[in-house]
Amino acid sequence: LTLRRLFCCNASASASVTPSKKKPLVFLGSPQVSVTVLDALLKSSSSPDSNFEVAAIVTQPPSRRERGRKVYPSPVAQHALDRGFPSDLILTPERAGEEMFLSNLRDLQPELCVTAAYGNILPTKFLKIPPLGTVNVHPSLLPLYRGAAPVQRALQDGVKETGVSLAFTVRALDAGPVIAYERFEVDDQIKAPELLELLFSIGSKLLIRELPSIFDGSAKVKAQPQDDSKVTLAPKLTPEESWLSFEQDATVLHNKVRAFAGWPGTRAKFAVIDETASQCDILEPKIITTRVSSPEKVQNEVDDITFIKGALVIPCGGCSTLEVLELQLPGRKVVTADAFKNGLRGQKLKKL
Repeated sequence: LTLRRLFCCNASASASVTPSKKKPLVFLGSPQVSVTVLDALLKSSSSPDSNFEVAAIVTQPPSRRERGRKVYPSPVAQHALDRGFPSDLILTPERAGEEMFLSNLRDLQPELCVTAAYGNILPTKFLKIPPLGTVNVHPSLLPLYRGAAPVQRALQDGVKETGVSLAFTVRALDAGPVIAYERFEVDDQIKAPELLELLFSIGSKLLIRELPSIFDGSAKVKAQPQDDSKVTLAPKLTPEESWLSFEQDATVLHNKVRAFAGWPGTRAKFAVIDETASQCDILEPKIITTRVSSPEKVQNEVDDITFIKGALVIPCGGCSTLEVLELQLPGRKVVTADAFKNGLRGQKLKKL
């Protein structure tokens, strides 16, 4: 655990003994999607004509994950260690406002900080340290979907287009001037983890393209203020939101399944009825993959769930129909609708 804390306190010493003519850049990120941006920076900084170096990496502290509750470094920290990045230059403050952390950051004298899904609020004291500012890779077309879950909330809303923005960080949430952005067309089957990965990949290329203008100062001149009248918010997802109500339209439910994929997932309640034994059990599976079908495909009773061509077909609100293609019972693996049907052994299924 001591090793995994990554020796935040030693950062200033390492920085002082390895002076460089390149401009120091500090990267802040935590989840797996941030790794794409970090890799782009490391690759660009290693090129012969690069004018910057990644002087340090800031990420969330190690946490307990998985069934064994072992302590693991963040995906960004683990990736950096795997690549041979100095462990004493991987900083893991509980909060970005800690005085020791801010002191170590000042000792590094970063010209620029770059964030990509760091997951920690940056105080004014932090933002004042890099003279070129802090730039954030944000997976939305700002000012749309400011907040912790921009991709998830966009999918939940059923958007046909989203994108990624490169913006200066200010004290207000995701409200800084936008340096550049890229649009991305959203199909109606893509899920949040896949879309997040794609947007951060696009964002990493956008960042590398714009770094020269950020370093020479012209980015601050061309950056456009956001239109606050068009702001929408993207609050963090909660497990309490994960339940599906089949009284809603099937499109609303399908978009929620896509948005909540990965974490926290979506759950439903089914009644399993054994007519021969006059017995009824309740199942609470996770709904993994769905699609919306035409209403004429269903002619069963309003609460009945039927199986048609590899799908659980569920009547929903507004005369709409949801098809469940994959689901997962608690403690079990993800299975297809056909495999789930075989496990019922002739018992009927009703929605609750």
